[in-house]
Amino acid sequence: MADVPADEQLELMNEQAVAGKWSHLRSELNQLHSKITEMEMELSEHTLVIGAIQSLDPSRKCFRMIGGVLVERTVAEVLPAVTRNKEGLLEVITRLNEAQEKKRKELAEFEANYKIKIRRGGEQEKVPEQEKKREGAAQGVLVGPAK
Repeated sequence: MADVPADEQLELMNEQAVAGKWSHLRSELNQLHSKITEMEMELSEHTLVIGAIQSLDPSRKCFRMIGGVLVERTVAEVLPAVTRNKEGLLEVITRLNEAQEKKRKELAEFEANYKIKIRRGGEQEKVPEQEKKREGAAQGVLVGPAK
């Protein structure tokens, strides 16, 4: 590496560092995906609550969980708060989706720069036709006890 300039040496990463960086990027991408899924589930719950209480009498008693404490309110008080929370969740989900897309692009660029190819674990050797027929014939058969 004596003939490689110092600034290029910094750019060149050893194999372990590349694998570590790739693993870190994948982990961040998975965390973003998990958070988006969690927020979408909360959004679904908010939508269900809004649908359930929207047609009720505004003066009717309504209970809401605030910080782990069940609080008694009216539908007129709860509906706007739940609607605001739903709108906030939509904004957060939008920002998380944008961050996830940026992270996907960053990961794709990293994989292209270091020529990373991913092997799938599901790839198997070719099975002879007779083996396939034998396995296929036994699938889905339930045999009861002999009498």
